[in-house]
Amino acid sequence: MKIVKVLGSGCSKCEKVAQSISAIAAEKQIEIELIKETSPEAMMNYGVMRTPAVVVDEQLVHSGSIPHREDIESWLQ
Repeated sequence: MKIVKVLGSGCSKCEKVAQSISAIAAEKQIEIELIKETSPEAMMNYGVMRTPAVVVDEQLVHSGSIPHREDIESWLQ
């Protein structure tokens, strides 16, 4: 199971990213643990300067925008 973290302030873009990841994982029948992280300390630990950001299995894979579906699919494989 992959652990996916969405880092951000909880803004609408962050919520959209979390919903997209959850929906794609369910559609592809991929089991994930989705964590929404809003603490500034967590963002600093990953070196995130712009949100929303996505961390998969403790590796920062995206930041600063809503990721494309193809990107999300590649992270979940």
